[in-house]
Amino acid sequence: MKPFRFGVSVRSAGSRVELVDKARQLEDLGYSVLAVPDHLTDLLAPMPALVGAAAATKRLRVATMVLNNDFRHPIFVAREAATVDLLTGGRLELGLGAGHMKSEYDQAGLTFDPGAIRVERLGEAVVIVKRLLEGESVSFAGRHYRVTDHTIHPLPVQRPRPPIFIGGSAPRLLALAAKEADIVGLTGIAFRRSGAVRDVSDWKAAVVDERVRLVREVAGDRFDCIELNALVQRVVVTDDRRKAAEELARRWEQLNPAEILESPYVLIGTVEQVVEALRARRERWSISYYVIFEPYIDAFAPVVARLAGR
Repeated sequence: MKPFRFGVSVRSAGSRVELVDKARQLEDLGYSVLAVPDHLTDLLAPMPALVGAAAATKRLRVATMVLNNDFRHPIFVAREAATVDLLTGGRLELGLGAGHMKSEYDQAGLTFDPGAIRVERLGEAVVIVKRLLEGESVSFAGRHYRVTDHTIHPLPVQRPRPPIFIGGSAPRLLALAAKEADIVGLTGIAFRRSGAVRDVSDWKAAVVDERVRLVREVAGDRFDCIELNALVQRVVVTDDRRKAAEELARRWEQLNPAEILESPYVLIGTVEQVVEALRARRERWSISYYVIFEPYIDAFAPVVARLAGR
């Protein structure tokens, strides 16, 4: 089993000082990764933010979680990723996704294709990005992209390249991740009505079993080299797990309290109970890398202190 590591999704900062303070706090508390999402709303732009966070820290890794593939051509993704890896001293994790919010596409004047096409396009992009980051001269002719005799400069510090992260819940996307990614992220969230509605019914443990089984089957011999990640939506440190789960069940009507308590996307209980739950989930699903959101940094820090690197 892989050792535990923990990251935080950082969405915003009002100044350089605020970003620096957040990055240093995460490093001091033992978190391994500062991750930045990629949406057309009140968020930091990912790549510059990662460089700023890394410059203020010594060990903290930085990640895009995840870049919307349809916002950028894979050549430019590879070039920027290589430069960010250079400027951060080899601390980049490159997360890539297929996009899911039609409203963002509408704002940018982009066509929002069906999910199968977006995932197919991401699959082509990942191949191009990986080959460029590994130093190849790339020629590629696919359905969505055409590249002719292109190389990038500079090359990344990490060899053969920075790790690639692909995450989601849909079987098609997870199959792509199992085939191509170094880190496979499980979110358990399905986006209905072009991203306007979140469906969390996939948070159920039985569905997680199915998704991990899919990743294992598609990855084949690669599975032991893959790191499994889960995006945690709630952290509730409490002496009354049942009451907290009942309160969340009233909000997430697709799940009952027992299903919430068993889900890897929700962490509820005392520090000791959360620690034991994470160990049990690693045993069951091989999930060793968890990312939480900023409001839970302090509450979750004692768990990080107990488990990080173990």
